[in-house]
Amino acid sequence: MDSSLNNRLPANEELERSKVHIIVEILEYVPNSVVIKTIIKKSTGNVSMMSFDYGEGLVEKTSPFETFVQIVEGQAEVVIGEHTSQLQTGQGIIIPAHASHYINPNGRFKMILTTIKSGYE
Repeated sequence: MDSSLNNRLPANEELERSKVHIIVEILEYVPNSVVIKTIIKKSTGNVSMMSFDYGEGLVEKTSPFETFVQIVEGQAEVVIGEHTSQLQTGQGIIIPAHASHYINPNGRFKMILTTIKSGYE
């Protein structure tokens, strides 16, 4: 593998623009932790990468914006209101604005969250 494509970065560093990135390698797993890396942060929305160690997940919350969740490694249960979906690598789901939701792990997993903040005026 081309070592120039190895993009593991500390959480506070941005990804280089106009460069190929191996998404699943952006973040490592950290024992007993959730690691978050902001890839793009704009006033109109954000793209973040997250890695979850065994037993870690996201607690129930509600966002005023739509969010697209995409699993890039592993599996997770995404609960939106009363609807439960089992997502695996390569699958995604849109969480509607103002919907109560949480994410339960099925082992270690990595995901990308894309939040859209515009269009709600």
